[in-house]
Amino acid sequence: MQSADAKFNKKSLLLALRRYSSAISDMEQTILLPSLLRDVPSDEVWDSEAAEESCEDLYGNYLMLKAIRNTVESGLIPLDDHKTKKTTVLNKTLEPLLNTDPEALFRFHLRGLFSVMSELTEKTRSLTDKYMDIIGAAN
Repeated sequence: MQSADAKFNKKSLLLALRRYSSAISDMEQTILLPSLLRDVPSDEVWDSEAAEESCEDLYGNYLMLKAIRNTVESGLIPLDDHKTKKTTVLNKTLEPLLNTDPEALFRFHLRGLFSVMSELTEKTRSLTDKYMDIIGAAN
């Protein structure tokens, strides 16, 4: 009998989402006292300005990863004026790409999504490992 992950191709989007979901579940089950992460400096460098402001310590990273999980699971992205302005700027920088073949554009975005999901999974696992180090538990 094949495992559920074996059904999917190694580069499957569903597999990437399952890995991320599994890492988040492990993090939530492991980190019983998230307050222990307060004031522990973060080694991670976040790209977003908003993320940089809120993720100065591991506790901020923990909250950010949980918020991202909620967005991934709900599939809803809140629309506000600030993000709309950023999207407009982003569309202007991607104009040459918008004129390309739709299949090439799809592959570009799919590779980006795989990259983001892999990075989030790795950050989640790293945060869980750091928590285990803080409480003195062996992995």
